[in-house]
Amino acid sequence: MGMKRDPFDILIKPLLTEKITGLQEQANRVAFVVRKDASRVEIRHAVESALKVKVKNVNVMNIMGKPKRQGRFVGKRPDWKKAIVTLEEGFSIDLLGGEA
Repeated sequence: MGMKRDPFDILIKPLLTEKITGLQEQANRVAFVVRKDASRVEIRHAVESALKVKVKNVNVMNIMGKPKRQGRFVGKRPDWKKAIVTLEEGFSIDLLGGEA
């Protein structure tokens, strides 16, 4: 592995969808949009150091951007990478900012 990167360079933003909110409640999982070149190990270290939690497992998915068009102009949304992080028992992250 090369140069150490700042955790906030790897984690772009948290993903908040209905499906992921359900996963968070049932399986203690959270999801992030991450850099396309980030590895599972880098994502694990970034989440642990930035959010002060213990990570049990990291699953990653490369999401291909959808083709879009506006009139005769055809374009494409950017490709991105999603990481679903399972936290160890007893740890949680409050991404919604509500009462804990």
